[in-house]
Order: sequence, then structure tokens, then C-alpha cells
Amino acid sequence: MKKISQKIIKLLQRKKLKIAFAESCTGGMLSSTITSVSGSSKVFTMSLVTYSDQAKSSILKVPKQIIKKHGAVSMQCCLSMVNNLGKISKSNICVSITGIAGPSGGSREKPVGLVFIAIKKANKININRYLIKNKGRSYIQKSAVKNSLELILNSIK
Repeated sequence: MKKISQKIIKLLQRKKLKIAFAESCTGGMLSSTITSVSGSSKVFTMSLVTYSDQAKSSILKVPKQIIKKHGAVSMQCCLSMVNNLGKISKSNICVSITGIAGPSGGSREKPVGLVFIAIKKANKININRYLIKNKGRSYIQKSAVKNSLELILNSIK
């Protein structure tokens, strides 16, 4: 993941873009992957690890009705997270991640491994739904980060 992170940092620097994250199920792993690269401080503005529903509503201003009606792991919540991160961070590119890393917490409708990743660049938002094979919590988190990095790279190429 180091190579793709380095590529992202170089591209962001070249294009003079700033990036910010709102992470839930990855718990800061995406931020850690990006900040492990020298030079990331020139392009990385912030990351919010809004793990609880309360943090999503109080910090990211996700309406409680969205969480109540659709759940914290939903396209609607992911969209609200990325939109409000854009307002808070003033970054050119914003990324939000929400999902179920397991081993518990899944259901038939929302199984362990369900992850939503949203990327907002200017006024364009792309939300992706993944069902990552349940090979354990760490595997799901790392896969979500890898998918995020690929989406980021594609959005800035």
C-alpha cells in the first residue's frame, strides 16, 4: 500500500490538491497509510475517526434521522459524512468510509464485510459499495483502505 500512497501524495502535490478523511470502520488506518509517506503534510489536511453514531452526528453533523432510518453503515450515512467533511475541512478531495469490520455486528441485510466508501472531488461524489470477504476484522479493514487508495488514485489521475 506504500507505493500507491506515494503515488497519491506526488499527484496531489503536483496538482496542488488537499485531501481529508472521515473514517469509521477503518479507525484511522487510511490516515496512517497516507501519513506514513514523507511529504504528506503538504497535501493531507485532516482525518476524523467518527467511530460511534454519536460522533457521526455531533462532529460530522450526520442527521440522526439518517442513522435511525438507514443505519450508520449505509450509502446515505456515507454521503452525509463526505459532504459535511467537505464543509469542515475545506479540502479539494474528501473521503468517507463506513462499514462492518466484524467479527460481530452483521446481519443478513448488512453482513460483516459491507463497506461504503465515498469520494468527493469538487462537486462530484462517487459512492462505492463493497462486500469484502469475511476473512477477519484486520483483513476487512486493510481491504477497505486498499479500495479507498485505489479510488483516490483514480479520482486524481
